[in-house]
Amino acid sequence: MSDVSGLRFLITGGASGIGAETARLAAARGATVVIADIADDAGRRLAAEIGPRADYVRGDMSDPASITEMVERATALMGGLDVLHNNAGVADAVVSRTLGIEDFGSEEWDRVHAVNLRGPYLAARAALPYLRRSENPSIINAASIAAGLARPHTLAYAASKAGVAQLTRSLALELAPDGIRVNCYAPGMIETEMASRYIASRPDPEATRRDVLANYLSRSIGKPRDVAEVVCFLASPAAAFVNGAVWSVDGGFTAWKATGSELES
Repeated sequence: MSDVSGLRFLITGGASGIGAETARLAAARGATVVIADIADDAGRRLAAEIGPRADYVRGDMSDPASITEMVERATALMGGLDVLHNNAGVADAVVSRTLGIEDFGSEEWDRVHAVNLRGPYLAARAALPYLRRSENPSIINAASIAAGLARPHTLAYAASKAGVAQLTRSLALELAPDGIRVNCYAPGMIETEMASRYIASRPDPEATRRDVLANYLSRSIGKPRDVAEVVCFLASPAAAFVNGAVWSVDGGFTAWKATGSELES
């Protein structure tokens, strides 16, 4: 069990999915959390559910001014910041129903990259003065298996997540003199609303789900708790020697390449 007691988390995209589960888990283990999102009602409900260790602030990761305000409000509520969890993200299927290169527009491309890549950079920059005052500072970014593997209809998403992985390494190098660790996790498909939208966008959703499952050695799609456990570990003092890492949380998806029948034999 990762010890995050006393740590102060700012979790973007925290009202649902991986962010929400991380907020629940971190608070249950003694951390203080601020949930940031654009889903105000869901964010406030989650903060109320968690109790006195949680607050909600609005944070639009596509809006530089909103990011700055989000960090300022969160640090004021918690009296500082130890962990910036850049979890917010959008996929191609979230912003458009036309996913091929000939139809996916530049505005949709810019939206995905603004949230997934520019947002974490701007949040890290805004959080830097507060992280420098922490005794256990870290930034934890959300990458994806799509950062290293091509998947259908994820052109903008995959490019943005590859950028997140390299942003993580570059920030780890740049912030090392400040003692700020920077890591990211690269999940496979996790049971979240975004994953559900991707599956629903395919011509045969049930076939897509079966095909996805066939690629996982675990033979199951991941749960938000699976990733939340990794986030809490990366934030904890137990991960003091982990820096610049891209941590796979993918049920073995990237560990092998074979047909389903080859695996079963």
